[in-house]
Amino acid sequence: MTTVQPATAATAPTRLPRRWLILAVLCVAQLVVVLDNTILTVAVPVLTTELNATTADVQWMINAYALVLSGLLLTAGSAADRYGRRRMLLTGLVLFGVGSLAAALAGASGQLIAARAGMGVGGALLVTSTLAVAMQVFDGPERSRAIGIWAATSAFGFAVGPPIGGTILAHLPWGAIFAMNVPIVVVCLLVGRALIPESRDPVGGRLDVLGAVLSTAGLTAVVWAIISGPERGWASVGVLGAAVVGVLLLGFFVSWERRTAHPMLDMHFFQDRRFVGAVSGVVLITFGATGALFLLTQHLQFVRGYPAWEAGLRMAPFALSIVLLNVSGVAATAIRRLGLAAAIAVGMTLLAAGLAVVTVVPSDGYGVLLGGLLVMGVGCALANPAIVEAVMSAIPAEKAGAGAGVDGTMTEVGSSLGIAVLGAVLNARFAALLPAALAGAGSFPAALAASRAGPERESVTAAFASALETGQLVGAGAVLLGGLVAAGLLYRADRPISV
Repeated sequence: MTTVQPATAATAPTRLPRRWLILAVLCVAQLVVVLDNTILTVAVPVLTTELNATTADVQWMINAYALVLSGLLLTAGSAADRYGRRRMLLTGLVLFGVGSLAAALAGASGQLIAARAGMGVGGALLVTSTLAVAMQVFDGPERSRAIGIWAATSAFGFAVGPPIGGTILAHLPWGAIFAMNVPIVVVCLLVGRALIPESRDPVGGRLDVLGAVLSTAGLTAVVWAIISGPERGWASVGVLGAAVVGVLLLGFFVSWERRTAHPMLDMHFFQDRRFVGAVSGVVLITFGATGALFLLTQHLQFVRGYPAWEAGLRMAPFALSIVLLNVSGVAATAIRRLGLAAAIAVGMTLLAAGLAVVTVVPSDGYGVLLGGLLVMGVGCALANPAIVEAVMSAIPAEKAGAGAGVDGTMTEVGSSLGIAVLGAVLNARFAALLPAALAGAGSFPAALAASRAGPERESVTAAFASALETGQLVGAGAVLLGGLVAAGLLYRADRPISV
């Protein structure tokens, strides 16, 4: 078996002749992980009927996967560095495949929730190990292009999940949504085992068990509080309790990592201004971008009346433009010429502009939406790879797994916060605009169901459309501000310190 040693300042990784085929395997593995974050949304009515699932059951079917995945990312990244990135990639594929098969065969809500949690374990290993392997296999300008393609895969999966799920449900039972993962996983296993070289941190050390427990429990509690806050109430005992416990556990984690001889996350990284700037940028950028895109899908479904799969299909040009610009190498060339900080600033400015166009330019057709989505796609094609490269380039190559874990964790936290906070802005504005007779309706569907036909229903729809517009503009502002702040932090970090 071929072994690739970690890149250092003195040595660069051997360029493997089949490295682009390896990247294809990594991207397919990453794609199925991202798809399972969004593909289930179109299956909610079917699951409610066939599994007699309650609203709480459905929420756990969706959230169990995201919670387990986000909670384990730091641990998974550390395991990849210690035990081998190829080994953890193959292990993640096996766990994800077994979990998918169990989900496809589930006959009750509890079984499906447990299977989704198992898929989350495999997903955490895949998110971290795919990026870490790419960092070892590629170097120089090719590494930037490879990271861009990897990042574009995530955007593509986000957009095509609902239309793929809707197409499957139109012709096959709901279990096929999960069963389709199994042959994909098998192919990735066979090809990956044959082609992907092994690499690990040569200093490895023993497993930091306490650090893994503290980080997993703390992150899971914090993300659960963020996800549950809009529904249960931010001031509820459960949400506040989970948030406090999570923060305390993460505080204990940081304290332990500073004292232990073999930390799973070296806290000295946070003394590097470039690393801090990059990590802050991940949170800020994903906060605005994910939240705003979430509201845009709500606009397409509830205001324009498209089903979830068709809304996803109409969002596809956004993802396809990101993929094309990165696969062609155009985005990597632009990032290299602009520099990481400028690429992030330009990219997020374009994303914010596209969101604003879609929001404020009146149009009942598809032309304005298409134009806005393409501008947004160009922005993301520049900003997303640049911020990932900024994180990964700020730490030693032998710690690529840890870097991927930090990047993935901050992405999940930023995404969850974006959806929760901008969702709260949407709900607050909607409640303020509702007719007095419908005050207290908890959601747009509930208000619509309680309203009488005619002008009252029209006023509810108008209120929701106006609330969405407010939320999307706040999201566009957050995207712009987050991008400029992240770019500023990176620019300052790259400047020499005056003495």
